[in-house]
Amino acid sequence: MSDYDVVVVGARCAGASTALLLARQGRRVLLVDKASFPSDTMSTLYLHQPGVLRLARWGVLDAVVASGCPPLDTISHQIDGLRLTSPLPTLDGLSASYAPRRYVLDDLLARAAVAAGADFVDGARVQDLIRDGDRVTGVRMRAGDATTTVSADLVIGADGMRSKVAELVDAPVLRSDPLASCVYYTFWHGISTGFGFHESVGRWIARIPTHDDLTIVAAYLPQDEFATARRDPGAAYLAAVESTAPDLYEQMASAERADRWRGTGDQRNYFRKPHGPGWALIGDAAHHLDSITARGITNALIQADLIADALTGVDAADSLAVDTALSQYEKAMNSALHEPYTSTLELANLRPTKARLRMLHGVAKSPELTSRYFALASGVIRMREFMTADVVDIL
Repeated sequence: MSDYDVVVVGARCAGASTALLLARQGRRVLLVDKASFPSDTMSTLYLHQPGVLRLARWGVLDAVVASGCPPLDTISHQIDGLRLTSPLPTLDGLSASYAPRRYVLDDLLARAAVAAGADFVDGARVQDLIRDGDRVTGVRMRAGDATTTVSADLVIGADGMRSKVAELVDAPVLRSDPLASCVYYTFWHGISTGFGFHESVGRWIARIPTHDDLTIVAAYLPQDEFATARRDPGAAYLAAVESTAPDLYEQMASAERADRWRGTGDQRNYFRKPHGPGWALIGDAAHHLDSITARGITNALIQADLIADALTGVDAADSLAVDTALSQYEKAMNSALHEPYTSTLELANLRPTKARLRMLHGVAKSPELTSRYFALASGVIRMREFMTADVVDIL
């Protein structure tokens, strides 16, 4: 008998959520992470409504609210002389989104997993996988000076874009698209413009309120400008905001910058094969996309839901049943995440098409269409639900 039914490697939002859901199924779950919790990580923090809904269903949303994270109940998008504004779309009675700091959200999810019965070891780095033939049967991990081998019926890699688990199983990349944008962001105190976006050719500016009366302002630029921007991130960032969101730039002039410049040009776009004999991948380990649409956390929670659903009622010691369930997980993940992936790639090119601008000008004339547009952007509805006759007429 294995030490655990499941070992989950990586305890941030994808891994902690998966450990939570599998522990609630009565499974013996070990959750491990190389960081010491609570721990921060690079993120633009935003949760779309499908992610908020999952936190509510899992009983974690109340803790997010209690942490002091402000509700975001309106959204705006400024582009080409337009300002589209609407209440956030409602999903199952939830009419606000949130952007919790990661050292809050990830820790809350890890604590919820422990409360559900999972064991949690932080500060532990997985060094290798244990195998029986071609099947993964556990992990070898190091915490401090001690190296431990843990057996498991299933090892789930939730350890990010540079996943050690994906590397060790040599998970194939099934789809990869070129880098599109780069981003720099920081936190500001004293900005009161709320949640929304500003878009122009070659620029995308996001403003996202979070804990402690702080607002993230993120500036996206084309990938081919990253080499220049990284030499003076502050200058590139401020120039982008000033050219695309002058009103926001004026507020920033009298606001207080509360953190250093943070940024990256390594925003990969891919789907990896998310499972194999005795292993699976979730979160950024399985699928990563440009952060311009802030889909990462929401996608991670969706994947956790999907893999837990696929494994419901499956005996972890039954290899064939587990492999079949993981194949179902792969199909469900691809179905759920393909559309937001392609729409993100289009947006990350930072070149608004004439058709999209024409659509936005038409949508802006109708509060109902504006609301549907934001419902599409947030994942509440899909493209086929948005593209009704009145939208097609605009195009």
